[in-house]
Amino acid sequence: MKQIIVKDEDLSNAALDGMDAFVRVVVDAIREAIGGEPTEETMQELNADQMTLLAWDTLHEEVMDGGFVQLIHNGYGPYIFKNPFAKALNKIWGMRELAKMIYEVHTLWLENREELERDCTDEEFMALFERFPQFDDYDDMFVENEEKYTEQVAHYIDEHIENFVTVA
Repeated sequence: MKQIIVKDEDLSNAALDGMDAFVRVVVDAIREAIGGEPTEETMQELNADQMTLLAWDTLHEEVMDGGFVQLIHNGYGPYIFKNPFAKALNKIWGMRELAKMIYEVHTLWLENREELERDCTDEEFMALFERFPQFDDYDDMFVENEEKYTEQVAHYIDEHIENFVTVA
């Protein structure tokens, strides 16, 4: 496993800035250690908690920016739905509500993935949101609960910091 070092001062300052900043410091350290986006090779250098955190970060960024339709269209469907991400959130991280949502969206992804993942123009992409309103409730639910989810992620990281980074 790759050793990822974060300064205690950086973690403390981020914690003072809030849970988003705290999570961001850890995520950024992991991403920097693997050179940005995870690849098949760099994923081998991470443990399960680090991989789950990167999947959370991807889910969070994509859904907050453009919902599940955007997440799927941008090619993250397999990364989120075909990996044991939801299982880890449920069984290990204790985030049952979010895991349940991911399982439900997984079903919608399977039903619609071919159309949602195909290349298209910006105009065609924008039309996907109207053509797939079944994702709207999940987008809304995620946005409404984002603060709670981020708090749960931050709490899990704090309680298991040694699984994510080495504090120096």
